[in-house]
Amino acid sequence: MESAIPKHLQCPRQRSRRVEEGYLPPYPAYTARATPSVAQVVMGYFGVQSKGADAHGKATAALLHIAHSFRAADGPGHHDLAHVIDTAGYDNRVAIAYWSDRAAFARWWSNSGLGAWWQADDRMHDGLGYFREIASPRVQHYETLFNTPDRLEGIGTIMGGISDEIREHAYWGAARDRIPLSQTDALEPRRSRAIIPDPSAPGGRVRIAGHENVTIIRSGQEWTETVGKERELYLQRMEPVLREGMKFLCERGETIGCYSNRYMRHIDAAGRLLEKTFGLSHWHSLADMESWAESHPTHLAIFGKFMQMVQELEFRLSLRLYHEVSTLKADEQEYEYINCHPETGMLKGLST
Repeated sequence: MESAIPKHLQCPRQRSRRVEEGYLPPYPAYTARATPSVAQVVMGYFGVQSKGADAHGKATAALLHIAHSFRAADGPGHHDLAHVIDTAGYDNRVAIAYWSDRAAFARWWSNSGLGAWWQADDRMHDGLGYFREIASPRVQHYETLFNTPDRLEGIGTIMGGISDEIREHAYWGAARDRIPLSQTDALEPRRSRAIIPDPSAPGGRVRIAGHENVTIIRSGQEWTETVGKERELYLQRMEPVLREGMKFLCERGETIGCYSNRYMRHIDAAGRLLEKTFGLSHWHSLADMESWAESHPTHLAIFGKFMQMVQELEFRLSLRLYHEVSTLKADEQEYEYINCHPETGMLKGLST
C-alpha cells in the first residue's frame, strides 16, 4: 500500500492528515499516476447552450465542430461528450477535453482554428450560447480517485499510469490529504469571483476571473457492466438519492458555497445516452465542499445509500466510480460565456 501523493511530490508535512498513522482503509482504491515530467494539465469544458427542439440540430453541429477540432495537432489526449438540461430549461451539450501539457493546449487553441471560430462575431449572432471553462492545475493542486485500476476516466486517462492500492481514502477529508499542496498549505480561498471588464465585447460575451483556491470536482459513475441485483440496487435505490443531492447543489448550492453544479450524462457522437453520469461543481473553497460532504443531509443520504449498497453486495462491485478534485490558483482558471443565461456556470450569482 502506498501514498496517493507520488514520491517526487512528497515533502515534510506541515499540516496533519485527517487520520492517524497506521490507518488502513476498508476496501481498495487507486489514483492515477503521471511521470515527473508532467508539471501542469488542462481540463477544458467547451459548452453549447440552446433551448427548444428546433435548436437541437444546430447545437449538435456546433458541439461536433468543437469535437472535430480535437483531432488537430496538439489536440487533447482524451475527450468526452455530455449533456444536461439545466434548471432554466436549457440544453447544455459539452465537450470535455484533457491535455497533459499546458503549452500543447495553447498551441492547439491558436492553430486548430477553434480559437478563431470561438472569437468570431458569428458566435454572438447564431442563436446559440457558448461557454468555455478551462482549469489548468499544476500537479501539486489536484488529485484523482478510482475504485478500479483497469479503466480510468477524466484526467486519469492521459496521466499514463495507475498506483497500487492507496492509504488516503474512505474517510472524511481524504480528498484534501491526496492533494500534494495540502502537505504545507491550508488551501484557503482568497478574494472573490469578478467579471473582467471588456469594453470591446459588451453584453453577450462575458469573462470571469476566478479567485485563489476555487475548488472543482468531477465525480462520476458508470453502470454499463452491472447486472442483476447490483444494477437494480444502483438504478432504483442509489441513483435517485444521488440525483436529489445533485439537484440541491444545482438549485440551492450557493447557500453552502457551491457556485455551480451540473449533473451530466455521457453521450456518444450521435447523441445517444451512455450509462455513465458525473457531477461537475465549482466551489468557493475545498472546506465548503468538505462541509457539504461531511454534514449536509443531501450528501449524507448519498453516502448512506452507497454504504448500504456495497455492504449488501459484500464490497464486490461492477459499478465504476471515480472523481478528480482541483484547488485552483487564479492563473489556472479561464471562464468565458457567450450569450448564455445568467445562471450558467460561474456566471451564477454575478451581475452582468
